[in-house]
Amino acid sequence: MLARRTRTALAVATSVTAVLAMTACAPGGGTAAPSAAPSAVSDDVAGAGDVTLKLSDFWGSAEEQWIEKLVDEFEKKYPNVTIERTREDWGQLTSTLNLQLQDASGPDIASANNGWSSLGTLAKGGLVLNLDSYADLYGWKDRVPSTIARQNEFTTDFATIGEGSWFATPLARTSLIGVYYNADKLKELGIEVPTTLDELESAAAKAKEAGEIPVNYSGLDGNTAVLLGLQALYGSETNINDFVYGKGEVTAEQTGMTDAATTLQRWNASGWLTPNFEGIDYQTSLADFLDGTGVFRFDYTGALGLSGDQLNQFGYIQLPQASGSDTVGVGAAPGAMVISAKTKYPDVAAAFLDFLMSDEASQAAADLGLVPMLNPDVKIPDVLSQKDEAAAAKTLDADNGYVPYFDWSSPTMLDTLTQNTQLLLAGKVKPEEVSAAVDADRDAFLAGS
Repeated sequence: MLARRTRTALAVATSVTAVLAMTACAPGGGTAAPSAAPSAVSDDVAGAGDVTLKLSDFWGSAEEQWIEKLVDEFEKKYPNVTIERTREDWGQLTSTLNLQLQDASGPDIASANNGWSSLGTLAKGGLVLNLDSYADLYGWKDRVPSTIARQNEFTTDFATIGEGSWFATPLARTSLIGVYYNADKLKELGIEVPTTLDELESAAAKAKEAGEIPVNYSGLDGNTAVLLGLQALYGSETNINDFVYGKGEVTAEQTGMTDAATTLQRWNASGWLTPNFEGIDYQTSLADFLDGTGVFRFDYTGALGLSGDQLNQFGYIQLPQASGSDTVGVGAAPGAMVISAKTKYPDVAAAFLDFLMSDEASQAAADLGLVPMLNPDVKIPDVLSQKDEAAAAKTLDADNGYVPYFDWSSPTMLDTLTQNTQLLLAGKVKPEEVSAAVDADRDAFLAGS
């Protein structure tokens, strides 16, 4: 059951439709507001008077419990503040957030997607606040690692991502892409937990021989987690970052994309993916994996929503690179928190964003089975999945191996990756053609930006 302050997305449909009608001829949302940060800011939440903030996000399961717990704690800390939360489907929120933020009755705070397709569009359209003044007020530049901070930054001329001003903040939890495994199945098969790509492939072959599905996978909605997870095993941290942030003359092939596509194609030919995955959607495949279908699954940490006995039934692997001992992994906060340019209470909204990066927020994440970030002094429960995930995050910290989500490199890159992953697995494009499509998408964007 949802908490009393949480409502479903249906409640906002009417206002979004009205905004859509008004902006149908202006996809960019009209005239952009100034991109400069507020000149006068305050951290005096208690002195702000009675304040009601609207929050929109897409989190369910343990992630929903996390945000609701922090809303409760923030309201207890500041009884003058009420936060009304709306939970939306991820696709709905990312596709309509620009419209919601143009609506006077839209959210004050929202969880956007990083990259050009969401956060960059919102910032360039003047729909979200420049948060530099609050970054100074709360010391975010000292508290947030630069590899994470840059995921929320754009130059104020919006020519460059990954540097400049803050237009969003991370959370005190992280989302990685890696490999989940069913520990019970590995034990039944007599297979050790793989620690390298070679060992993973050997385990997959043995699972196939034993009649198991080696890699649980859905293809109906263009699942790219396997492709991007494999890419991090072949591409260097420098090349992937430079490609996404538009630095230097890096090609998709140099980021490991061709090698990743080749490996995924070979796995499909070997029959290692879920049979008839073309007609299976993400949520169905996830539920099937939790019910015992498949030995391994590439996914985002936190996405499985593990609880109870599942926390010891499933483990997590952050594989090192295919050639070498360093570890590179996709990692970011699971959402870029933005403040609407129309909010009447920017100071209170910023205080809430700061609270979402606090020690309390990190510990709440760990307590709920999520992966904490930003604050080192967190007690990790003694369960398999969380110990594995926490170890993965520490490895990436030590190797400075975090890379952003690859689709941030252009507004249309997610579509390009999704379509070409489907075409690759259907045998209609070759691995090198996937890289060529990725290069063409990014080059066209950079040429027009």
